[in-house]
Amino acid sequence: MGEGSLGRIAALVRHDMRLQLRDPAPLVVRTVMPLLLMGFMQPLFRTALRAEQVEGATGAEQAVPGMAVMFTFFLVNLVGFGVFREHGWKTWDRLRAGLARPGEIVVGRIVVPLGVAMLQLAVVFLVGGLLYDLRVRGSWLGLVAVGAALALCVVLFGMALVSLCRTVAQLAVFANLAALLFAGLGGALTPLSSLPDWASPFAPGVPTYWAMRGFTTVVLDGGGPGAVVLPVAVLAGFSLGFAVLTMVFFRFEHRKVSWS
Repeated sequence: MGEGSLGRIAALVRHDMRLQLRDPAPLVVRTVMPLLLMGFMQPLFRTALRAEQVEGATGAEQAVPGMAVMFTFFLVNLVGFGVFREHGWKTWDRLRAGLARPGEIVVGRIVVPLGVAMLQLAVVFLVGGLLYDLRVRGSWLGLVAVGAALALCVVLFGMALVSLCRTVAQLAVFANLAALLFAGLGGALTPLSSLPDWASPFAPGVPTYWAMRGFTTVVLDGGGPGAVVLPVAVLAGFSLGFAVLTMVFFRFEHRKVSWS
């Protein structure tokens, strides 16, 4: 990647960063909401974990990672709006007329959401851990590895949806539906061992399952970086699949319908 390419990507990143800092309210709300919901979910998770004979369980072992994973997927809208607003502001044609290539546009558009996702995960885990007495039995490095793989997966899933959706309404509906469906199937709303019989066969087919499996391995089982290699690798596989979808369907000439 040449200096010119890096410069164009950097310009897109600076633009997105300015917009994000100008209106941080959505990020604050998406960070505060899981912290509030943990208080309601913790007693339920404590009962479920103790029924599984998890010694000393407080419920935070499920509540903190579960809410963190679910609300990270709500960031998919942030990824999409970064592209759709260009159409709403009538600046997409100017972007097309510039020197930026499609791959540079994609890379430039995922950097800020990726940083936001990592920041949100870090705050939710640290603050949630302090508020609800989360005890991590394993390696924090392993926890960070799973979080980074999850953040990348979420952001690339968002770009794949952008490539497939033609209107901002479609994007919002599919993004929110996916966040809730993935949370339910993946064990963010209930321990994986407590999933309904009909849901269990489908659970490994969603990225949240592997994120929760990785977090549980570290938080409850005391695993280190080596113990989360499989969840991280599968999340990376999902990311690769979403990246391929993006590059196949992302087109400069697509007209997106956004707000005016």
